[in-house]
Amino acid sequence: MISFIVPAYNEEKLIARTLFALNEAGKRIDEGYEIVVADDASTDRTADLASTLGARVVSVTRRQIAATRNAGARASSGDKLIFVDADTVVSNEVVRAAVEAMNGGAVGGGSAVTFDGRVPRYAEIINPALVRLFRALGFACGCFVFCTREAFDKVGGFDEELFASEEISISRALKRFGKFIVLRESVTTSGRKLRMYSGKEFLCLFGRFALSGTKRLKRRDGLEVWYGGRRDDPEPGSNSFSQRQPSPEIELSV
Repeated sequence: MISFIVPAYNEEKLIARTLFALNEAGKRIDEGYEIVVADDASTDRTADLASTLGARVVSVTRRQIAATRNAGARASSGDKLIFVDADTVVSNEVVRAAVEAMNGGAVGGGSAVTFDGRVPRYAEIINPALVRLFRALGFACGCFVFCTREAFDKVGGFDEELFASEEISISRALKRFGKFIVLRESVTTSGRKLRMYSGKEFLCLFGRFALSGTKRLKRRDGLEVWYGGRRDDPEPGSNSFSQRQPSPEIELSV
């Protein structure tokens, strides 16, 4: 069985389309599936929406993405795990490719990534290069990571000492146990952070990483891009996702 695991914090505006896309993809795979939403201390209607739309909700109070993903994995039942961020929309093709990779012997992998809506010009230029770099290095992007349950257990899940870059850490760990694939197929994730934060702010952030190394990744302080208070997309109508919303009657787990 496939377990889709969705870590979420205050994602009531976007999580419905994420769950809808997962359900559409899951129905096209000849395996059972479930959707587990790991709600990490949301103060909005994220948990209620996810539950209404048929997902199983696990409550977490860590405010840490690695721990939240691990909590969702522990609550899931599948032998194949696919981690999808709550602001990310998958295609049928990328889910099928991930499942086929695992059925073919891969221990895990990731995918290419595109952003929704308008993003700054620098992001349009840098993103394709980053996708190629991650593929060459064999790293999964943070918004879409898949692996077998066996491999996940062997590496101990995501590193809970890290508040960021945990996807790179688990990519490295999984590669020690077998074949790790970065798919050509892509997922579409929200470009809101690129619209909410300036290029200068990102440059300063990554400059601090370069100066302090991994120590900065082990505390929430200084990682406001992921854990800060900015949540509202300045161009909420600019996304290119389908605006269809699932009705409460749609069953999101099988």
